[in-house]
Amino acid sequence: MGNFMSEQKPGVIGSFFRFIYQAFRFVRNTVLNLLFLILLTIFVVAIMQEEDQVTVTDKAALVLNIDGALVEEKTWVDPLSKAINQGTGSAEENPEVLVRDVVKVVREATKDSRIQAMVLRLDEMSSGSMDKLQAIGVELEKFKAAGKKIYATGSYYTQGQYFLASYADSINLQPMGTVMLEGYGTYPMYYKAALEKLQISTHVFKVGTYKSAVEPFTRNDMSPEAKEANKAWLDELWGTYKQQVAARRGFDVNNFDETYASLLARLKAADGDMTKYALDAKLVDTSKTRQEFRKDLIEIVGEDKENHTFNQVNFDDYLSLVQPKHAMVNPLTDKVAIVVARGSIIDGKAKAGTIGGDSTSDLLRRAREDDKVKAVVLRIDSGGGSAFASEVIAEEIRALKAAGKPVVASMGAVAASGGYWIAAPADEIYAAPTTITGSIGIFALLHTAENVMSTIGVNVDGVGTTELSGLSSGVPLFKGLRPEAAELLQSSINHGYDQFLTHVATNRKMDKAAVDKIAQGRVWTGKKALELGLVDKLGTFEDAIAAAAEKASLKQYDVQVIEQELSEEEQLMQNLFGAAANAGLLPQSLTEQSPLKKLFAAAEQQFAVLSKFNDPNGVYAFCFSCTIE
Repeated sequence: MGNFMSEQKPGVIGSFFRFIYQAFRFVRNTVLNLLFLILLTIFVVAIMQEEDQVTVTDKAALVLNIDGALVEEKTWVDPLSKAINQGTGSAEENPEVLVRDVVKVVREATKDSRIQAMVLRLDEMSSGSMDKLQAIGVELEKFKAAGKKIYATGSYYTQGQYFLASYADSINLQPMGTVMLEGYGTYPMYYKAALEKLQISTHVFKVGTYKSAVEPFTRNDMSPEAKEANKAWLDELWGTYKQQVAARRGFDVNNFDETYASLLARLKAADGDMTKYALDAKLVDTSKTRQEFRKDLIEIVGEDKENHTFNQVNFDDYLSLVQPKHAMVNPLTDKVAIVVARGSIIDGKAKAGTIGGDSTSDLLRRAREDDKVKAVVLRIDSGGGSAFASEVIAEEIRALKAAGKPVVASMGAVAASGGYWIAAPADEIYAAPTTITGSIGIFALLHTAENVMSTIGVNVDGVGTTELSGLSSGVPLFKGLRPEAAELLQSSINHGYDQFLTHVATNRKMDKAAVDKIAQGRVWTGKKALELGLVDKLGTFEDAIAAAAEKASLKQYDVQVIEQELSEEEQLMQNLFGAAANAGLLPQSLTEQSPLKKLFAAAEQQFAVLSKFNDPNGVYAFCFSCTIE
């Protein structure tokens, strides 16, 4: 029958499907064109109906309501999702706030005669390392020095929130509120027993007595060496926290409860009332309801009768006033360029929030090729990652220096392992006293499932032209790792560690044996790193910028952040959907988050770092324990 049909009707079937395909294309193109025209119309209408600009009364308070995690660089978010969230007022899954935006807002408010006071409302601030909080704190001190008062209020103060609140002239805790200061800790999850139950074999190749990045897969607990090293820098961080908070609050460092017995005794004295405990311990000054606090502020800055509250402008609104939406770069002035390296380091290109060897190098190359850029500050907030990608970035830093453009590395919360690798070539390294750095060591990690395969009755077999055949295609994953292959990998790791030592010794002008002594994968604070010669100076991000300008002999200059740009398609989507969202023309249902996605979010985060690892040689310089809680 097949032959009969093909002989009698040779073109009927083909013509039919061509017709269907062409009809489909016509309908698809028509619908897409109509959608584009609708969105374009909405975009134009939204611009024409743009809301009035934010206004500030002659006497008002700036409400510093930080919503999210304080970061050096925001993690890339799909423009469509971002525009929809902004337009419909839906909460982001993991909101982030740029530290430099907060600094700018406080700095401008200090000079603004209309801003008479500030309210720190920090309930939604999810996290912020001490160096970031201190950078904001510097500006808060200047605000107070200008004769303006700061009032903090909240229902619950986490440790980070309280550190920032301690800069206030007065701290209010709402009735039934809590202040919980726990100290610092690092508590990784350990999977050895789980892997054994799954019959998965773990093969570890590392160098460094203290290189504990692989311990979660080889142990069920933290090794004594890791505990020793981690306890040292954690104690230093906690000591700094206590000293600075105690000095600002005017009480002794022994006022902090560090044992259950101490906390329980003081809580019993307060009849189990956490609010009274905070008042008795002088952690807070008052305990007023929101209405009472609002009345106090009305007496200070006046009343907004329309909204029944005190005259105020919040963080986002004030930022929109002091920072143009689309910053214009002056083509005539000399520049100190800022390149932010935040997140895990991976090979290739990556969006903001992750450091891609190629994409970060591209940013540095743009600075090198821009004649107006005279110096570069590399702001690092990274626990490391791919050793190969780290070296790709280091190569571009050396190229910048060869082009006569000084490079200053500025360490944020963390600049360890690969994060230190990319800092080492800089002309000068600045760190905060609380920066976590060092962790000079590398590792490779490989899991094989030969025992699983035999259990389920599946085998892998074949032939190859050499003993090495199948090594790179994953055959060892199923057949197990031969001793010779393990020796090969360990030899490569030994060489990689030697490269790391040479890299640091050469760039830091140190003796290689001396570097090895302080390396071994051990983590140090910025303060200790200065003593060891791993960094040059302790200072802020601003100090690093000033140092870069000085090295380039710049008296007058602009600071320019060089960052990844949206593609034309991404920019179009953001503009169109952002306008539609702002005009209230997108349904709320588009922004609802999947409950299933929320359910797996916590588990997904645990493996997010490992899932990004893509070093072509499988060699990593990463610090898992550099995350504190």
